[in-house]
Amino acid sequence: MEEAVKLDEKDIEILRALQQNARLTNKELAARVHLSTTPTYERVKRLERVGVIKQYATILDAAKLNKGFTVFCSVKLRQLNTERAMAFTEMVKGIHEVTECYNISGSFDYMLRIQSPDMRYYQQFLLNVLGQHDNIASLESTFVMEEIKHEYGVSV
Repeated sequence: MEEAVKLDEKDIEILRALQQNARLTNKELAARVHLSTTPTYERVKRLERVGVIKQYATILDAAKLNKGFTVFCSVKLRQLNTERAMAFTEMVKGIHEVTECYNISGSFDYMLRIQSPDMRYYQQFLLNVLGQHDNIASLESTFVMEEIKHEYGVSV
């Protein structure tokens, strides 16, 4: 496990502001955190360099892109070893419908978050994509009826 990076209050203010709007100019960001532009720029570059800021992204509305049907799919592998786990995770990385994948403990080995247009599409996805992986022993699907809270950032 990686060691946590030491942050001061200004670093935290910068991270909070960027999580709300990553398109802020350095000048706008500096004004929000009450610093001049040069120290603000240097802090952001340091946060990027040490990996606290991993990337900048645009958040899309899945429903408006006809991908608003969210499913959490629990996956149990027939046999779990390094080679088979790597094969499964490499396969998952190449599937656009899978937007998140976690190696979990408990009755299942992996938890996938899948975005699709509807139930029929998801059924075909199970049969023709996930079902083609010969090391999957079982799947359990949980369908999202309503999204109550979805935070994109990390609480800082």
